[in-house]
Amino acid sequence: MMGTASLWTISHGELLLRMVLAVVLGGVVGMEREWHNHAAGFRTHILVCLGSATIMLLSIYGFSEFVNETNVRVDPARLAAQVISGIGFLGAGAILRNGSVISGLTTAASVWVVAAIGLCVGAGFLYAAFFATMLVLISLLVLNKWEKYLMRNRRNHELTIKTLDQPGVLGKIASAFGEQGIQIVNVKMIPESEDGNKATMRLCFSLKVNHPSKFVSAMEQINTLDFVLYTESDGKPMIVTHSAGVEQVH
Repeated sequence: MMGTASLWTISHGELLLRMVLAVVLGGVVGMEREWHNHAAGFRTHILVCLGSATIMLLSIYGFSEFVNETNVRVDPARLAAQVISGIGFLGAGAILRNGSVISGLTTAASVWVVAAIGLCVGAGFLYAAFFATMLVLISLLVLNKWEKYLMRNRRNHELTIKTLDQPGVLGKIASAFGEQGIQIVNVKMIPESEDGNKATMRLCFSLKVNHPSKFVSAMEQINTLDFVLYTESDGKPMIVTHSAGVEQVH
């Protein structure tokens, strides 16, 4: 009976240690997301990891008084299963769509993984929790750069340019891309409401760019055109500095 009782009980020190570990491990992953200005950042990941660890602790040790009851069946995995399915609503809130560009999928996945890490910490499966945290950081930091390097010549650049609605606008912009050997895969024109006394429109380009330097040169030329009001590359605004050319805002 003593062995069974100890299996379903936990000391206050061990309880506190697991909750603090959940805060630390979730915070480490969240700091990487916060550093890169993603939707779910430092505090969000901490709360998710701590919450899932607390639910796991509750599921295992919160009902210890009913273990020896005849008609009670204790299932420590029941609440954990609800965390795994229920965390989806939070991940969905991190996914954003801007035209054909979808962002936030990696952040949503990191929130889901942090919930799993919290469950591991709550269950005392600490080796798996630390190892999973390490693999998550490797995926977000190292593999992210490796993926960008491998796919640098295969992915299309999504570019949005807001301009005044004038004749010849599209032709001049297309000429700037053509001079740099940049292929226009697709273009969409979206008329907008008047900006002051002048009508405006958005041009949404999908571009095949083989050399980033040529893309920068094309954007330098485009941003000198007097009818160009705003440019955005892959969902991020771009600014022009006359001394250094075009820079992307991170």
